[in-house]
Amino acid sequence: MLAGRDAMLSIREGQMAVFSKIAAQKFEDQMVAHFKRCFPRELDSLGEPKARELIQRGVTRAASYGIRGQRDACKYIDLMIALGSDFDRDPNLSWASQILSDRGLRDPTRRVTRLQEAAIEYLNSGATKDGGRKS
Repeated sequence: MLAGRDAMLSIREGQMAVFSKIAAQKFEDQMVAHFKRCFPRELDSLGEPKARELIQRGVTRAASYGIRGQRDACKYIDLMIALGSDFDRDPNLSWASQILSDRGLRDPTRRVTRLQEAAIEYLNSGATKDGGRKS
């Protein structure tokens, strides 16, 4: 019979990688379902394999800004669809990169919320993804 420290469950690095991969796959699946509900035209246009690539790129890009929570990553990916997949690097959307690099917005959830608010304001102003105006 094991007692004390010997009884503790030990998870090896390889096992953690498997758990991480499973979690990432589950998130991807949830995001594809989200796209089907919220962005059906975009999903049809992209196709599921490209949508999954977009999700993976979005997770990586969001993480580069300290955005790691699933809900916040989902919002970031939604903005990629609404504004363009490189919205954070688009010179026509400099407000986005300013928000993402704002050191005063340390909390990732607040940063994503501010980014969403600015995007809604921008899109409601009649602007298009390329910085032009809708006719």
